[in-house]
Amino acid sequence: METILLDTDRTLTTLLQVVSSFDEEELNKIPFSDSWTAGQVVQHLILANTGFIEVMQGPVKDADREPDQLVAQIRADFLNFDTKMKSPDFILPLPISYSKQRQLGTLENIKSSLINLIQTMELDKICLTFELPGYGFLTRIEAIYFVNYHSQRHTHQLNNIYQYLSEV
Repeated sequence: METILLDTDRTLTTLLQVVSSFDEEELNKIPFSDSWTAGQVVQHLILANTGFIEVMQGPVKDADREPDQLVAQIRADFLNFDTKMKSPDFILPLPISYSKQRQLGTLENIKSSLINLIQTMELDKICLTFELPGYGFLTRIEAIYFVNYHSQRHTHQLNNIYQYLSEV
């Protein structure tokens, strides 16, 4: 449990630091064609991560496999930055201006909720509320690592956007 706690804290702290580096204008500026704004990337993470917290708090069952069986595959898929992925419609961000302070506050709440979840719930249970396309039903451990690797993927994207905007 110590490792997953440290990984989650580190991942979400880094995300918060990167989002903090944008000013309000940069957060809502389209960096290049066919790209989301940084604010849209953050909103996508907020929608996805909030959804996973809800899934982990929903109904569960005992695992009939190793509880971390899918972690390595999720890591390989989401930390391969050469692969382009398409977001499911239900976590697509709206093309609007986002408030940096509101997004940072929401990310702080997500971080607190996840850390609390790690400390208080049985992580080896399979979550039954949502079946992740390509993976199936995840255990709480896998769901937490999905949040971590998905957040790391988009932190990488946010760093690229920030770098691009600072060079223009």
